[in-house]
Amino acid sequence: MLPLLTFSVLLSTACCAVYDYGAYDATRDSFLPGPFPDGFSFSTATAAYQIEGGWNASGKGESIWDRFSHTPGKVDRGDTGDVACDSYNKYREDVQLMKNMGLRDYRLSLSWPRIFPDGTRAGGVNTDGVNYYNNVIDELLANGITPMVTLYHWDLPQALQDRYGGWVNETLVEHFNDFAAFAFQTFGDRVKYWITCGHTIIKAHARAYHTYDRDFRSTQGGIVGITLNLDWAEPRDPELPADVQATDRYMQIYSDWFAHPIYVDGDYPPFIKEGLRQVGLANPGETVPEFSTEDAAYIAGTADFFGLNHYKTRIVTSRDITVGTAGSTFRDTIEATVAPEWPQSASSWLYVVPWGLRRLLKHIKQTYGDPDVYITENGRSDPDVQPPILEDTDRVCYYMTYIDEVLKAIKDDDVKVKSYTAWSFMDNFEWDKGYTERFGLIYVNFTDPNRPRTPKRSAGFYTDIIASNGFPEGAEITKMTRDMWEECRGGPAGWAAATHANVGLLALCFLVTAMYNFLNM
Repeated sequence: MLPLLTFSVLLSTACCAVYDYGAYDATRDSFLPGPFPDGFSFSTATAAYQIEGGWNASGKGESIWDRFSHTPGKVDRGDTGDVACDSYNKYREDVQLMKNMGLRDYRLSLSWPRIFPDGTRAGGVNTDGVNYYNNVIDELLANGITPMVTLYHWDLPQALQDRYGGWVNETLVEHFNDFAAFAFQTFGDRVKYWITCGHTIIKAHARAYHTYDRDFRSTQGGIVGITLNLDWAEPRDPELPADVQATDRYMQIYSDWFAHPIYVDGDYPPFIKEGLRQVGLANPGETVPEFSTEDAAYIAGTADFFGLNHYKTRIVTSRDITVGTAGSTFRDTIEATVAPEWPQSASSWLYVVPWGLRRLLKHIKQTYGDPDVYITENGRSDPDVQPPILEDTDRVCYYMTYIDEVLKAIKDDDVKVKSYTAWSFMDNFEWDKGYTERFGLIYVNFTDPNRPRTPKRSAGFYTDIIASNGFPEGAEITKMTRDMWEECRGGPAGWAAATHANVGLLALCFLVTAMYNFLNM
């Protein structure tokens, strides 16, 4: 007789309820034509350190990324942002490229040390840096493009890092608020969309929000939100409680950690709070972050919209580990994988899963009070190769399918998405990867001192999307999308292959069951 335990292992391996997330799902993955709502905005984004260059020009202070990239071995190929795309000198050319694409908005960030060289108001204002951003903002507006300004995108003044140890010291809340208040006062007559980045501490965001609300909102009429980088996750086995719970933990770690305090109750989500408590118990004397009742009241509701960066979807299963033991962390309680069918970009962590964005948008609606959502980053990378990839069909497919998922979220799920932002406007310095990964709609030749720009095929596609406001019936962009959908989305040919694989799995299930019945006759 076949032992019951042996059979159970075989049966669970062959016949478990693991969902095939790589298979083509005709209901989920089909093309939805139609226009976006009136007033919907298509945008692109960049960040100061990644494009500006001029790292020490005209009184600018050193940033932590200047120091990091100048340290041998820290960045691939020894690349730095010293010149980057040279947008410090070529911003007018960049704005004309944006205008040619029909962009309605453009998300940029301010370099804190370009304005406050030592990071503090008391240390003095760099007039040349202020003039630079005044010129960029004015150039955008003169060409019909609305600036959306991110106050902080990783480039902390090195002086604050040296003096206080960076964001671990809450003194930076005051210095960030001084910087934010100066930006509101100086640029707020023309900038109506302000974003604090999720890499700032939550208290700094809340302080800046309240400063704008108290001192500037009534006269300037702008709005302030935060941009958060959120993943989507699905349980490997949707019928296994442990996997479902692990997926909830994943979402709390990678999506709710910052969003929950701001959009729910001013405090961390339950798993994070419990994990921090366990870390404190396992490490007596270690300072564990927590919010007081007063902090929670101050933080909750400090956003006029939800800024969303989205790149990753994962399949999650549980690991039996307790946070705080043997140096374990929150992340050790989960295992995240991808489906083998998901296309991979040049970035090792970035796989193409368009439906994940729609499900995430629905999650935001249901979890965070149905806010207005501005998608502030979404995109894919190509490798830096020669000849350059100008016919970037993979990126065309990426934007085609992800933008259509946004349309589904708006039309079918009633999510209040107001804007979609492609990352990025042009190839730029991709942090510790330097220039080895290219996300841009515009190709930049980094070996040429003049940094010439060349629009890729995806720039033309995005231009057509903007001109048509989506995929209206009868539009050329809609016909093109229909013609390319099977190639881009993996079906129905991909669906047939997945179905064949599922039939094989089902046959194995029947075989194991039959074997058990035979041996136990």
